[in-house]
Amino acid sequence: MTPETVMSVGQHALEVTLALILVLLLPALAVGLLVSMFQAATQINEMTLSFIPKLLVTVLVIMWGGPWMLGLLIDYTRRLLEEIPYFLG
Repeated sequence: MTPETVMSVGQHALEVTLALILVLLLPALAVGLLVSMFQAATQINEMTLSFIPKLLVTVLVIMWGGPWMLGLLIDYTRRLLEEIPYFLG
């Protein structure tokens, strides 16, 4: 296994990880920003007011994007397992 192959596999793993994380974090970040703006405008300092909407959005994103996320992981794993003979020889 050459260093270029190792770097390629590692780079692809990081790309898949980044795609999966961004799908979850960006909606939670947007909702957190909106709730923070609401809290600043109304001067309500309640911790659960920011936690519950982010939790609900994260659960909805997992329900909506879960099949895509699982498909991405399955494709990556399948491709990695199919390339094992090329890595060894």
